[in-house]
Amino acid sequence: MRAALVGLDFGKNDFAASLDELFLLAKSAGAEPVITITGRRASPDAALFVGSGKAQEVADAVADLQLELVIFNHALSPAQQRNLERVLKARVLDRTSLILDIFAQRAKSHEGKVQVELAQLQHLSTRLIRGWTHLERQKGGIGLRGPGETQLETDRRLLGERVKALRAVLAKLRRQHATQRRARGRSETFSVSLVGYTNAGKSTIFNTLTKAGVYAANQLFATLDTTSRRVYLGEVGHVVISDTVGFIRELPHQLVDAFRATLEETIHADLLLHVVDAASPVRMEQIEQVNEVLREIGADHVPQILVWNKIDSAGLEPAVEHDEYGKIQRVFVSAKSGAGLDLLREAIAASLKAALEARGRSRSEPVDSEDMHA
Repeated sequence: MRAALVGLDFGKNDFAASLDELFLLAKSAGAEPVITITGRRASPDAALFVGSGKAQEVADAVADLQLELVIFNHALSPAQQRNLERVLKARVLDRTSLILDIFAQRAKSHEGKVQVELAQLQHLSTRLIRGWTHLERQKGGIGLRGPGETQLETDRRLLGERVKALRAVLAKLRRQHATQRRARGRSETFSVSLVGYTNAGKSTIFNTLTKAGVYAANQLFATLDTTSRRVYLGEVGHVVISDTVGFIRELPHQLVDAFRATLEETIHADLLLHVVDAASPVRMEQIEQVNEVLREIGADHVPQILVWNKIDSAGLEPAVEHDEYGKIQRVFVSAKSGAGLDLLREAIAASLKAALEARGRSRSEPVDSEDMHA
């Protein structure tokens, strides 16, 4: 499907990287980006998001290049989407819908499919309900008596019932996860979760650490379903390592909400391996985006090790960095070549051993303030 990409620069420093990402998202969804149209504004236009002049420029490109789809690098309101489709005479997708579409294509497990469908229906419900408001305003108008209102009520009710059913399924899955975690807790097995920006290399690191053979590809959102494996790490014994869905800037709230069952592995982990693409020019912004989602799901309290991956592309050497208290802060690795992965295993074991000792202390004696900084 031939598409135009549209992005507005509101003065943020990661605009170019965000557009590159939109290109990859569009390709991941199966679209063929033909042209990218950009503009600068202080704030979005209420009716068309881009303003009438820019909308006409996009409309001309759609007509000249015979494009079927226009993808916006932003979240559009239902009204803006409808207005744009009328002006552009083409299907309009916003960033949220695009990400949801990719998730729908990639979900393989029953749980993944349920989570994606719930997210899509929550997104659709705002469009459905607001899309029908003109009928509600004209209740009883000529040609709108009965069927129009009935259709709206039916659509709302069916959608509401499906959302309710999906929430019930996810609630059951969450209870199952909680039971599994309690079993791990009773056996005192540590849990480690891999988190990070999409395409940072989490699945490749997961495969190398666990020999799991999970699908890993150079594409956005290759992993949607959480996979867990047990790994033996010397003194700390068996550890459960989980690979999770990648994060992205402006990750739709519907997805964060729907994927709570999956992301709870992260909330309850003993340690997070925050995988960073060391070669990315916007890696610091990506780290902040991931931390923002972690705050949103209540996982910002979990200890983190930053794993700087792809050091071969960034011209860096394998290394371990400690903070002023001697705590491991960063490990530099290449999942592709295997460089530094022995250091990563040692770092995980050392961090968990410290946590194990702290657990032992907290059971036997109160921890004084000096111990806290040891």
